[in-house]
Amino acid sequence: MYAGNVSAMSQVYNAHPDKNLYFTEQWTGSTGTFSGDLKWHTKNVIIGTMKNWSRVALEWNLASDPAYKPHTPGGCTQCKGALTINGDHVNRNVGYYIIAHASKFVPDGSKRIFSTEVEGLSNVAFVTPQGKKVLLVLNEQNTDKDFFINFNGKQASYTVTANTIVTIVW
Repeated sequence: MYAGNVSAMSQVYNAHPDKNLYFTEQWTGSTGTFSGDLKWHTKNVIIGTMKNWSRVALEWNLASDPAYKPHTPGGCTQCKGALTINGDHVNRNVGYYIIAHASKFVPDGSKRIFSTEVEGLSNVAFVTPQGKKVLLVLNEQNTDKDFFINFNGKQASYTVTANTIVTIVW
């Protein structure tokens, strides 16, 4: 997403519901902060693209050295890999945790299901091939936020602490 809002994907979907949408490129940079990048990418890349009909959410690149190489001539000189490889040492960067958080609980073959917008909490829900329900919730606020999960006539309350991402599975 070089410009604009991920909601534009819904406009494309509405015009062509017979076509699949794929969000295929987003990077974290050398000048970002871990917490800032984690929250922005979770909100926009993971939650935002999935709620707007994307069949994938992809962060790149997979690995780089401490100088953010290799890259093609004219390519991104500040793109931080999900992993930084420095000799025998491997460091997991924010891109790793962005994808790891979702992919651990939302396996291949999962389908997005409806979830209600809750003020102050970005969220997206899935049903896995095993029939489990998965809810990813981001609280970007500086205060804890309470909400309710309603499913099949049952209700559960949950508090998301300030500035956190949670995954709820049932």
